[in-house]
Amino acid sequence: MSDLLEKIAICVERGKINAASPYPPDLKGQEGADELSKKALDSGIPPQDILNKALIVGMQKIGVKFRDNKVFVPDVLMAAKAMSMGMKHIKPFFASGAVKRKGVFVIGTVAGDLHDIGKNLVSMMIEGAGWEIIDLGVDVPNEKFVKALDEHPGCILGLSALLTTTMVNMEKAVKSIREKHPTLPILVGGAPLTKEFAEKIGASFYSPDPQGAVEYLAKIAA
Repeated sequence: MSDLLEKIAICVERGKINAASPYPPDLKGQEGADELSKKALDSGIPPQDILNKALIVGMQKIGVKFRDNKVFVPDVLMAAKAMSMGMKHIKPFFASGAVKRKGVFVIGTVAGDLHDIGKNLVSMMIEGAGWEIIDLGVDVPNEKFVKALDEHPGCILGLSALLTTTMVNMEKAVKSIREKHPTLPILVGGAPLTKEFAEKIGASFYSPDPQGAVEYLAKIAA
């Protein structure tokens, strides 16, 4: 059993989607996350174990490599694709309660900012860590953030901004959200941000990379 889970984790980490995928070259022709996840279920491995001990493990490993500049954005995208192919076999068990998410993470790029690459990377990594993602998209008005928080009690919020000109909108968003949700964990990120800025606007956490956010959320969910 552990051997099969280890193979799934490797497929996710390496971005091996399925047997038909030519990537990565050294795994060409071999089964990928798609086939191996189904095989694991068919062999009686609990779906929660496939999620926690294989899919999440693979995403954690690629996340650490990305943080350490050992891999790059395309590698993370391929890993996320492999994870999603494994997840399609697990998702039916969420509805039945056989598999549980760690929580709900609401994320969006603040008003006036149309950039989504960083937001999407964070979303992929956090979903790969076992969270349900509510992606509000880009140029999100404060009212939309508040509405989403009301619709998902107990969730955690992530705000993204890539422009120095929209950092002020992030500050306004945090202030607006704090008026109704004073204790809500709010994570912020984006190229121009700093830890000092995050503290100044009242955010709960800042990380320059997705893995930092994943590790922070792991502490919350523990």
